[in-house]
Amino acid sequence: MREDILQIIQNNSKIEVKDLAMMLNDNEDNIADEITKMEKEKIICGYHTLINWDRTNNEKVTALIEVRVTPQRGEGFDRIAERIYRFKEVTAVYLMSGGFDLTVIIEGSTMKEVALFVGQTLAPLESVLSTGTHFVLKKYKDYGIILDDEKKDERMVVTP
Repeated sequence: MREDILQIIQNNSKIEVKDLAMMLNDNEDNIADEITKMEKEKIICGYHTLINWDRTNNEKVTALIEVRVTPQRGEGFDRIAERIYRFKEVTAVYLMSGGFDLTVIIEGSTMKEVALFVGQTLAPLESVLSTGTHFVLKKYKDYGIILDDEKKDERMVVTP
C-alpha cells in the first residue's frame, strides 16, 4: 500500500485523503496514518509546487555546478556535501560517479550573483579542488512535467 500511496501523491500532492482512500479501496484513517508514518520516517520529505518561472516576471537563474572535492577521512563526501547544502543559494546536492564528485544546483537572481557565489563561497571551501559551472538556458521538462508549449502543426491540410 505504501508504494501505491507514494506513486499517487508523487504526481498529485494535493489529492485529498478521501480520494486516495477511494482509489486504493481502503478507509481514510488507514491512509492518513500511513502518510503520517511515512512523513515521520522521512520517506515523504515535503510537498512542493512546480513553478515555471519563465512564465512570470520573476527572473531566476539556475546553474549546475560540477564540483571535485577531496573526501574526508572517515566521512567520505558527507561532510563537504553537508557544508555545501547548508547555503541558502543551493537547491540540491548530488554525489555523482564519473569525472567529478558532486553536482550542486544553485538558483540566483542573475548570472553574476551565481558566479559570485561559486567564486567567493563555493570554490574557496577547503576540500574543493575545482568547479565547473553550467547555466540552464531553458527548461523543457522538470520533475516529469513538460514546461514548454507543445508545437502545433500549423500547415494547411491539402487533399488531392
